[in-house]
Amino acid sequence: MEDKRYSELSEYELQQEIARLKEQARKAEQMGMVNEFAVLERKAIMAKAYLMNPNDIKKEEIYEIEGDPGKYFQVSYLNGVFAWGYRLGESKEKEALPISMLRELK
Repeated sequence: MEDKRYSELSEYELQQEIARLKEQARKAEQMGMVNEFAVLERKAIMAKAYLMNPNDIKKEEIYEIEGDPGKYFQVSYLNGVFAWGYRLGESKEKEALPISMLRELK
């Protein structure tokens, strides 16, 4: 995307961007470019957050962290597409995760 922020893109443009990033990440992984792969994966996660409705994330709820099985996050508050809170059972440092990384507990 030509210097547009994810917040300025349409749903279609975001989906195109996510597909492009995932393809680039796949190629980077095949070529053993670990750092490049990680950066592209993070960008795709961020773009995906803009496709979600922050109102679907509830304060004080506990969510599983996608891509980190068995790890949980309790949401304190939301700021845009970021959920601020704490990883359960880990340090008491408040951190922000893109809402696309949060999975409802079944």
